Amino acid sequence: MEPTKFLFVSADAALIGDVAWQVHEEGHDVKYYVEADGDQEIADGFVPKTDDWRADVEWADVVVFDDIWVGSEVGTGAIAEDLRAEGHAVVGGTPNTDRLEEDRGYAIEVLEENGVNTIEHEEFTDFQAGVRHVEENPGPYVVKPLGEVQNVKRLLYVGDDEDGSDVVDVLRAYEKAWGHRMKGFQLQRKVEGVEVAVCGFFNGNEFVEPVNFNFEHKRLFPGNIGPSTGEMGTSMFWSPRNDLFERTLGRLEGWLADEGYVGSIDLNCIVNETGVYPLEFTPRFGYPTITLQEEAIESSTGEFFAALANGRDPEFDVHDGYQVGVRVVLPPFPFDDEATYDENSRNAAIVFASDEDGGATTPPPGVHIEDAKRVDGQWRVAGGSGMPLVVTGKGETMREAQAQAYERVEDVLIPNLYYRDDIGDRWVAGDGDRLQAWDYLGPADE
Repeated sequence: MEPTKFLFVSADAALIGDVAWQVHEEGHDVKYYVEADGDQEIADGFVPKTDDWRADVEWADVVVFDDIWVGSEVGTGAIAEDLRAEGHAVVGGTPNTDRLEEDRGYAIEVLEENGVNTIEHEEFTDFQAGVRHVEENPGPYVVKPLGEVQNVKRLLYVGDDEDGSDVVDVLRAYEKAWGHRMKGFQLQRKVEGVEVAVCGFFNGNEFVEPVNFNFEHKRLFPGNIGPSTGEMGTSMFWSPRNDLFERTLGRLEGWLADEGYVGSIDLNCIVNETGVYPLEFTPRFGYPTITLQEEAIESSTGEFFAALANGRDPEFDVHDGYQVGVRVVLPPFPFDDEATYDENSRNAAIVFASDEDGGATTPPPGVHIEDAKRVDGQWRVAGGSGMPLVVTGKGETMREAQAQAYERVEDVLIPNLYYRDDIGDRWVAGDGDRLQAWDYLGPADE
């Protein structure tokens, strides 16, 4: 394939820098735009930048959007749809696919209309009405905020008490602390089982194979305790279409084709012996999921995205085994505290024990950037979120992938770094056996 011109667009926070770097390293022409003022330096020294992405649309062969947000508003799907209508090749969503993430009620409607089972749920705009519902229908619930605060991950609450009393206490506390910003919330019956995300890449017409199955680790501390974060790490594997895929994303193939969606779409689910129950959509790249997926793709990443954007079935070879990705973070992640960040993390040097000259001209295997930059050959922490790196590993078994990932993490030298040391444990501890026993990973029923 001849070198292709890629324009990567972060219309809000800088998220796609590592993929842009990988595509650039493959010999393609790359320009990367970052909208958020505090993220302008992210990926500096790794990829060429532009300060006016719209002026570069005509230059680009492929335009890639990394998220659904344009500043504080949902909107890249509308932009991508308009660009496609003008004849441009675009990886990105549509207004309706953006809405799958932004509007939980709409997402459930789309699932139900396409024959996908959903969990019992109710939406409320009044906190006291929600309290009465729990008191009249006792049980464990999940509280999912709606509106602008739904992406504040620490506000999602998973109840434990069989009478729902902990959920009642949380709703009353949220009313006092967040009532002015929460336009409402969803109460979802808690379902026990294996949490697994079904992820596929869509080329505007159909899903391409193989498909991806990943396991998110959102809590800050090992053992799945502490505050929710965007993500602390992910484990995954790839497969041809199977029963689990066909019960979930496979049923949305026609709807996505009608939308003309292009890119990654992920449906997080709870699975048990009685059924598959979707939790939420990610109609875009997931982070750091895409970094780990990129590590697993053994064919050209640039050629893959160019084929997707042009509606073709790409050449798509992936690692035949398991993959583990670990997010390496710094204070005050996952919280916002500028003074703590300035004191402990801002502009910190990123050093690798295996790098004798300290310049990291050639990065160690499996090391991927998030909030990082390169200045005069030296890697440094960038931005303000405290998420500089993702470190990955691969293996024929989950334990092998895990061992390689953590061996590579030990090579990273940054003062005050921390990470979870149990990414992949859930699979080994029984999630894999349960999915196999329930026969969700076998061929789809005819």
